Amino acid sequence: MNILVTGGAGYIGSHTVRLLEKTGSRVIVYDNLVTGHQAAVKNSVLIKGDIFDSERLTDTIKCYSISSVVHFAAYSLVGVSMAKPQDYYHNNVAGTLNLLDVMLENGVKKLVFSSTAAVYGEPEKSLITEESIKNPTNVYGRTKLIMENAMADYSRAYGLTYIALRYFNACGADAAGDIGEDHQPETHLIPLVLKACQGKTKGLSIFGEDYPTKDGTCVRDYIHVNDLGQAHVLALAALYNGHGSDVYNLGNGNGFTVREIIAAAEAVTGLTVPQTVAARRVGDPAVLVAGADKIRQDLGWQPRYTDIKQIIATAWRWHQAHPDGFAG
Repeated sequence: MNILVTGGAGYIGSHTVRLLEKTGSRVIVYDNLVTGHQAAVKNSVLIKGDIFDSERLTDTIKCYSISSVVHFAAYSLVGVSMAKPQDYYHNNVAGTLNLLDVMLENGVKKLVFSSTAAVYGEPEKSLITEESIKNPTNVYGRTKLIMENAMADYSRAYGLTYIALRYFNACGADAAGDIGEDHQPETHLIPLVLKACQGKTKGLSIFGEDYPTKDGTCVRDYIHVNDLGQAHVLALAALYNGHGSDVYNLGNGNGFTVREIIAAAEAVTGLTVPQTVAARRVGDPAVLVAGADKIRQDLGWQPRYTDIKQIIATAWRWHQAHPDGFAG
């Protein structure tokens, strides 16, 4: 298989690329490096390009005889999406539509799409399944849902086959410790906790401690980045084996409160997390946990990292070795 991975120099993309390489596939990374890191791509060809550049995309597909695409390239900061919706609709919707058009023009009709649990919005039930109501409360989630619907239409009309994977909270790092999470700005809880441990920040803000949970803080489902990557590998293999278009949740199926994450990080690092309590953030549900039985049953996916301390330990190894991310 010759696979084009857009956004393959990013956090989840680079981990997935490494897993795809292990299958013996030829992987071509296509990234504009606005948020991705050249140093995260170790062994595959890296082409610096934008998904709006139809000519460069076409040349890449033809040059490397691409037969499928794994698409990560997107803006993904919820708060920024609300402040700058034009950027998000332009990049995540118009950019992805351009990618789809180039794919179809060149006969590439297999796609694994990076989606998000944000498509669900405020859930009616704490355990979210693929059939749960989709009512995103932020622009980022809306852009991903728009593209899920567009892909379904393209599938019916043009024979595109796709699998969309709705992530919950990605975390951790590869066991080798040479690639990991490096966002600017950082918004994910576990790296923020670890940066607070290292003294890289003034401390951690806990947004709300009066939720109806065991300790008053929000509960979230944390899934190791390599388990996410493995789901992409399985999804791509399924498409090559004739699997039809589909959508799957990706999560561990259990949740941890913010304070449980802090306690686990302190146990792993032996350090104290300086913390303050701030007001709730608008739109933060009390509990978000993935029902991921469908992908287990259909594709045989099984998370390897289910212990939160084990997950945090992989992230800690990366942060210790790279306190300033890829720049360190």
